[in-house]
Amino acid sequence: MNYLFKALNDETRRQILELLKQGDMTAGDIAEAFDISKPSISHHLDILKRAELVTSEKQGQFITYSINTTILEDVLQWLITLKK
Repeated sequence: MNYLFKALNDETRRQILELLKQGDMTAGDIAEAFDISKPSISHHLDILKRAELVTSEKQGQFITYSINTTILEDVLQWLITLKK
């Protein structure tokens, strides 16, 4: 769960999740939405993958990223139990 909170702590990673909320995207498509280097985007995507917030699928020479809402549902459920 530490990876999850680390991933959500960064504005760029939250913006990447917002983009992926609209649909699957390649790393190149994601990088075009930001004014930072492609290696930096790859680093952010790696952190999001380790936190299980995104999944990736290799399609030919491209990697397509998708948002994984299951992990968010699990965290929300856990947070609700803390309130009780």
